[in-house]
Amino acid sequence: MSEENATSEERVIEIEIERLRNFEEHPFKIVEDQQMKQLAESISRYGILSPLIVRPSPEGVYEVISGHRRKYAATKLGYRKVPVIIRVLTDDEAVVLMVDSNLQRNHIRPSEKAMAYKMKYEAMRRTAGRKKSNENDDDRNKGKRTVQLLGKEAGESPKQIQRYIKITELIPELLEMLDDEEISFNPAFEVAFLSQEEQRELIDAMAYVQSAPSISQAQRIKKLSQEGTLTQNKMREILSEVKKGEINRVSFKNEQLYQFFPKGMTAKEMKRRILEILKQQMSMPESQAE
Repeated sequence: MSEENATSEERVIEIEIERLRNFEEHPFKIVEDQQMKQLAESISRYGILSPLIVRPSPEGVYEVISGHRRKYAATKLGYRKVPVIIRVLTDDEAVVLMVDSNLQRNHIRPSEKAMAYKMKYEAMRRTAGRKKSNENDDDRNKGKRTVQLLGKEAGESPKQIQRYIKITELIPELLEMLDDEEISFNPAFEVAFLSQEEQRELIDAMAYVQSAPSISQAQRIKKLSQEGTLTQNKMREILSEVKKGEINRVSFKNEQLYQFFPKGMTAKEMKRRILEILKQQMSMPESQAE
């Protein structure tokens, strides 16, 4: 059931923020970015237009299923209570609703989408197992693999869903690089096949040559790993090769950018801020979404 399609039996009530708990292992990060600023400004001006969805817990508190960003913004604004809809949900139902409500946002990091797809995939598999003997199950879904059903609901191909789920095997440092666009999605997918130790060595190799792998380079590195012959020196050799298109790439010296950013901001932080500004210019302001 979506947030907009609450049944007539449900009603909106106000609950103290201190009685709300964030969803355990929530994959979507709450960031003090421009979208959060816009959300806070909207709540300050109009209030919380869309109630949070929560579920009761045995401890007498409520777990937030949908509305983490609204809760955060309201807390920063000094709200003591927020409007909520209470639903009794199983763990798997809560996971599916939490993921679906967040995937509607305009700006989602690759790591967030990957973790969310994995959580929903696992929840759907468990639910499908329990419904296996249910004769009333939707005939259209019978015989379909979970990844196909998830792809249909998410508007992604089953293959792309599988690729996102594989991305979750990246170590946190590489996931952050993926989110910061320091490594592209397709090479990151290939790198996810490496062991965690090999991934750490790859980060060192990338830092040494100041370059991220292209898709073909990542595939060669993966092949060497599968053959058991991958070393950090071989990673450096592969990454040192001039990539197609790099000759005409746009680059700036840090000194050219310092005048536009606060003193002490690192090059990585400047890049992240520049990309954020460009994305804002290319999109419409978000409404009060999750």
